[in-house]
Amino acid sequence: MTSGDLQFRRAEKSDADEIFALAREFAVTFRPERAPFDAALPQLLENEDAFLLVATVDGTVRGYLLGFTHLTLFANGRVAWVEEAMIESGYRRLGIGRRLLEEFETWARSRQAGYVALATRRAAEFYGALGYEVSATYYRKMLRPKT
Repeated sequence: MTSGDLQFRRAEKSDADEIFALAREFAVTFRPERAPFDAALPQLLENEDAFLLVATVDGTVRGYLLGFTHLTLFANGRVAWVEEAMIESGYRRLGIGRRLLEEFETWARSRQAGYVALATRRAAEFYGALGYEVSATYYRKMLRPKT
């Protein structure tokens, strides 16, 4: 696959269908459902602490990154967290993931974040090549509704 006309921009409501399709491809533990997705997207687009960036090839969304900044006590201010980063399988290894992360890092710096972090079991070599290093073990507890 060639990169065609590759563009990066903030996501818009009109990108919903394409982002949802990528989110479904990305998800392993969860199965994204359309109603919660449609409820969350407008809130994310309006949240000043959220950054939702899309990569388009010839006008079609082929990747996205969702990240946040938030205040901390231990790090003397803000830090940034990549929550989701997804590139459509046929468009990987074209530099799209690198550019999405670089754009996020630029945004995080503009918000005075001290560092960028993320949790993943995939693509360790990719993140290492971009200067990311293993820093901690990631723990998670699923919160199920009480019945």
